Amino acid sequence: MPQIINPVGRTLASATLLAAFLATVPLHDGRAQQSAAQPTATQPAPSKATRAKHSADRSAERIKELHDKLGITAAQEPAWDKVAQTMKANGDAIRASMTDRSTRLKTMTAIDDLKSYQAVADEHSAGLKRLIPAFVRAGSATLT
Repeated sequence: MPQIINPVGRTLASATLLAAFLATVPLHDGRAQQSAAQPTATQPAPSKATRAKHSADRSAERIKELHDKLGITAAQEPAWDKVAQTMKANGDAIRASMTDRSTRLKTMTAIDDLKSYQAVADEHSAGLKRLIPAFVRAGSATLT
């Protein structure tokens, strides 16, 4: 099987994939997103669908950027596709969690706020638990 990266590069690639996952989804409080989305005199607030599409677009751009940085070859594409699908699914799941949180934010108590933030953090953790095995499986196939 062809090798993409040496052991040092493998560590860098792993760190890059972790950073990519974290970069594709917001870690901030929904209040900041809401205040930033307030309409101005010259620009209306973006819709939830527009914000979700923008976030999905950023995820796709980040996946492509990683693909290019890692120099994925045609032979490695099937293994990479599984990693990319996992990253996309993780991004979709965290966006859903953040959307749920933001829709309920105005009516939450302090305890509800903490619990909803915990749910977002739990989704980040679950995403990493899905990403690491996908990367390991791909690595054992061709990405090592």
